[in-house]
Amino acid sequence: MSRVRNLARRALRRLRGAPELVMSEGRGMRHMHLGGDAIQSAMRLDDPWALALDYTRCMMGFLLLHPEPRAALMLGLGGGSLAKFFHRHLRRTRTRVIELDARVVAAAREHFGLPPDDARLSVEIGDGAEALAPECCDVLVVDGFDDGEQVPGLATAAFYDAAWLALTEPGVLVANFMSDDPKLERYLGRLERAFGGAVVCLPALSDPNVLAFALKGASPRVEWRALRTRAARLQVRLGLPFERYLAALKRMNPHTTQHLIIGAQGGEQ
Repeated sequence: MSRVRNLARRALRRLRGAPELVMSEGRGMRHMHLGGDAIQSAMRLDDPWALALDYTRCMMGFLLLHPEPRAALMLGLGGGSLAKFFHRHLRRTRTRVIELDARVVAAAREHFGLPPDDARLSVEIGDGAEALAPECCDVLVVDGFDDGEQVPGLATAAFYDAAWLALTEPGVLVANFMSDDPKLERYLGRLERAFGGAVVCLPALSDPNVLAFALKGASPRVEWRALRTRAARLQVRLGLPFERYLAALKRMNPHTTQHLIIGAQGGEQ
């Protein structure tokens, strides 16, 4: 096991009692920790623009169902890996990020190469749960954790109702959960009620995460043939294993031999 070197301890402390923000390095990676040992964000030192964590790569699976995002709203920044990936690869997408902790934004700029704001990227300090406005985005990315624990305010029934209103049609909410969270079924139930059942789940390929894609204005059935064509194109364009994401979607969601079923309770397996 490689030796881990702390780069900064108790850095950027905003006020007394705030969670400790720590950066560490090891095995060619830089990590952000907030309030404990859990990894908040990660960056490959030899490829700062890549998505270093498996679950963040899997979050991009939403493109299989919503391939041409125009306006993305991200709640939670971390090291900014998803914001950076959107900025580099989704050139037609305007990305707005809301982060509660100003120290995290400063660390993302200084240690993780988050680019400055421009016409396609803006990062703001604020409460993500209060940032939603009707039809303000067509992609809403929710990845709010505090030392490995789900931020409660980003998983309530009221929040998911507001998220549905915040999306234009068609639109998609992308939510990250821990697969061993005892409240996972409760969260997914709230999400399904808010989105009329139009939710599909993708298990991360290696991380202990489950990604939920809640869709607004989507067809209740999507042909596997169309999804396979889209996956092949996305895989070449973005360098992510979209064909494996399709297989994972098939394992976890209702489907027939010809269709992925969105919002149904059963199907021909």
